[in-house]
Amino acid sequence: MLALAHKIQDAIDRGVVCDHVDAAQKLGLTGGRVTQLLDLTLLAPDIQEQLLFVESIDGVEPVSERSIRRVLRFEAWEEQRKAFDLLI
Repeated sequence: MLALAHKIQDAIDRGVVCDHVDAAQKLGLTGGRVTQLLDLTLLAPDIQEQLLFVESIDGVEPVSERSIRRVLRFEAWEEQRKAFDLLI
């Protein structure tokens, strides 16, 4: 989902889509869902890197998107890192 979020943000930045609502319509998603995805790009860069390279085990992701959203409650990257460390 994080990789998709970056693709959506890139499409917005390049003008391929006007905004998150336009992206949502083109992807068949709700605007709220696209907002949730785009919020993932607000994670500290090192957390994003860990998430992008984590491997699923038997098709199960070791960290759920729902739990990551709890980390996003913190704006400060240091606070995000502390919350993320509790997940893994």
